[in-house]
Amino acid sequence: MNISYKKPFARFVKKVSKPFQLAIEDRVLEICTDPDIGEQKTGDLREIWVYKFRFNSQEYLMAYRFGQAKKGADLIWINFYQIGSHENFYSQLKRYLQQEPVVKKIQGVEK
Repeated sequence: MNISYKKPFARFVKKVSKPFQLAIEDRVLEICTDPDIGEQKTGDLREIWVYKFRFNSQEYLMAYRFGQAKKGADLIWINFYQIGSHENFYSQLKRYLQQEPVVKKIQGVEK
């Protein structure tokens, strides 16, 4: 499986404390084990899943997208886009996705 961390995600993780980094790592492993654990968004963000979790009584959201050969099969790839509190989370995510280079999809696999 190919796991990638986009710039906003990596930048956030780099700035937080070590205990929070370890908590994020645990959540990433949970998502990699069961990507359907999050909630699939609708509308503009229909390909994005968001997983909510708490750390020190603050709720955080983690945005990701994944690909499988077919439903229930092993993951081929997973991209973690953003992590942060709810404030401005979706507007920042939309802005990043609009600026992201377009990736051509051939037969359901990113190239």
